Amino acid sequence: MTTTKASINKTNPDSNFSWKIKLLYDGECPLCVKEVNFLLKKDANRGIIKFIDIARSDYSPEENLDIDFATAMGRIHAITSDGEIIRNVEAFRRVYEELGMGYIYAITKLPIVGAIANFVYGIWADWRLRLTGRPSLETLIKERQSTVTTAETSRCRLDN
Repeated sequence: MTTTKASINKTNPDSNFSWKIKLLYDGECPLCVKEVNFLLKKDANRGIIKFIDIARSDYSPEENLDIDFATAMGRIHAITSDGEIIRNVEAFRRVYEELGMGYIYAITKLPIVGAIANFVYGIWADWRLRLTGRPSLETLIKERQSTVTTAETSRCRLDN
């Protein structure tokens, strides 16, 4: 299963619900950034897609239906404005549909093609860090935890 329904706190004053779908992406992945830049051009400042860089130090799982860094780094995730969590190829398909380019991924709606596409995407997702010359997911998670712990410790010292 690639989708999950959850509730979004629509009373959050920082939330901008003009977007139809959030795309959680790895801003340190050169191929991911290339795809996001392409999608940004297609969005053409319409705000249909809200891009969330999970590699930023201020990435907040709480603002993204509790999708933590490790989970988001493992597979592509998107969140619809009504709280549906979408993963894998379906995330790409839905983003492209929202931008009026659904024909690109339309064939993946066929069950056998969709299963094959998800299988191939899974292989890509498992290898993308190595293929782009980056550390393993485990290493990135440890580095992130260390950074978060250091930042929290520094804040505690400043508060005292």
